[in-house]
Amino acid sequence: MNKDLRSMTIEELTEALESVGEKKFRARQIFSWLHKNQVKSLDEMTNIPKKLKEKLLKSYDISSLKVCQVLESKIDGTCKYLFELQDGNIIESVFMRYKHGNSVCISSQVGCRMGCKFCASTIDGLQRNLQAGEMLEQIYRIEEDKGERISNIVVMGSGEPFDNFDNLIRFIELICNEEGANISQRNI
Repeated sequence: MNKDLRSMTIEELTEALESVGEKKFRARQIFSWLHKNQVKSLDEMTNIPKKLKEKLLKSYDISSLKVCQVLESKIDGTCKYLFELQDGNIIESVFMRYKHGNSVCISSQVGCRMGCKFCASTIDGLQRNLQAGEMLEQIYRIEEDKGERISNIVVMGSGEPFDNFDNLIRFIELICNEEGANISQRNI
């Protein structure tokens, strides 16, 4: 499995690009495409040279999710999203509108190993942890679908966030980055 570009920090992107003889400034361009423009593929990056895209495709992927189903509440407009991951697993996220802004509740794992009797996420146990890019993608795809900005994030759809600690911390670092989505840590 290739490394996920969306899960990489600007510093990691810079290091990766320099290791293949590319200029440092390309890292910021790619980061901006991934997190501000929220592109789904390298082909959408119009200011990145074709040869660089070809180099990247050999070792890297961009995490992307497919919307399987959206269920909307007739009571308050809350939307439950079912997303298919690249490996075929399904996760869920929830979009909620409030006076103070739009919130999403995202998944951090496929399944859960905690065993709480009241929760359906634990029925099949833990399948795997989500990468930071897969957590980000839930927000980006909901923003794309709704055409609205997300301002608040809750991490607890499926899975236990602290059971996926390293990816959770990376997700927070990436979603809060001023050169990306720039969501305040206080809103997570």
